[in-house]
Amino acid sequence: MTNITLSIPKELKEEMEKFPEINWSEIARDSIKKKIAQLNFLKGFRINSDITPEDALKLGKEISQLLVERYKRD
Repeated sequence: MTNITLSIPKELKEEMEKFPEINWSEIARDSIKKKIAQLNFLKGFRINSDITPEDALKLGKEISQLLVERYKRD
């Protein structure tokens, strides 16, 4: 297994130390695995898609606007 060094803010380290029973290396490994799975999924989705980057931005803006309108009503 390869080792990496991870820098974190002092405040975060202090919070982590409150839970010494937690294997923080395992938490980091799991988080990295999940992120890689998400990126691979998105990469595959993008490869098989005919949507252009401009179309994606337009769609994202439209969705954001719909969400704003929805939550203004609630």
